[in-house]
Amino acid sequence: MGKRIIQQRRGRGTFTYRNRKKAFKIRITYPQKEGEAEVLKLVNSPAHTAPLAKIKLGREIFFNIASEGLIEGQKIMVGGDKIDKGNIVELGNIPVGTTIFNIETFKGSGGKLVRSSGITAKVAKKAPKGIIVELPSKKEKLFNKNVRATIGIAAGAGRMEKPLIKAGKKWHMMKAKGRLYPRTSAVKMNVIDHPFGSGRGKRIKSKVPKRNAPPGKKVGLLSARRTGRKKK
Repeated sequence: MGKRIIQQRRGRGTFTYRNRKKAFKIRITYPQKEGEAEVLKLVNSPAHTAPLAKIKLGREIFFNIASEGLIEGQKIMVGGDKIDKGNIVELGNIPVGTTIFNIETFKGSGGKLVRSSGITAKVAKKAPKGIIVELPSKKEKLFNKNVRATIGIAAGAGRMEKPLIKAGKKWHMMKAKGRLYPRTSAVKMNVIDHPFGSGRGKRIKSKVPKRNAPPGKKVGLLSARRTGRKKK
C-alpha cells in the first residue's frame, strides 16, 4: 500500500499546508479621500517582498508599499498633481517618463500591479483613450487616466543580493507564505510516491492527464494546449 503523494496531501487542506493568516492580515489599499497624509511606521510583512508603510490620512489608516527613500514621519500627498516620491497620484496627472509602482487596474481597486520589491513601471505616453504604461516586462498596457499609482520605485531593491546561506532560512520564508519547499523532482522519487517515480525509464515522455483525473494522477502537463517539440 503506497502513501499519498504531495498533491493529494496538500489538497486535503490540513493545518500543515495552510497559509498562515497572520502573514496575510495586512491588506494594501488606497484611501478614498484625498489630502496630506503622514507615514506612521514602516512595517515588515512576511507575505510581501517589499516593506510596507502604515499611513494616516485624517482618521483613516491604510497600508501601502513603501517607496525607495521613504522615512517614518514623512508627509505625502494623496491625490492632486504633486510629483514626489511616495505620493499617490492619478495617472492622468503624472508626466510622461515618471517611474511609478502599485498601479490600480480600475479606480478604487487599491493597487494590483507592479508591487514586488525593487521594481518599477514608467508612464510611456498619453493617448486619447487613456495612459500607456511600460511595465517591468517591457510590455505596454493601456490604463484609464483616473486610476492611481504611487510615485517612485518600490523599496527593498537589494533583497536578492545577499545569499540565503542556509536552507533553513529559505524554509522559514516559504513556510510563512504557505509555499511548497523544498520541492523534490518527480523522477527522483520512489515509484509509490509519484507516477514519474522509480529508477527505470528516466527519459520521460510528456504526459497530459485527463481533465477529470484525481490529484494522484494529475501530474505532468496540466490542461496543455499542445504537446511535442515546436517546429521552427
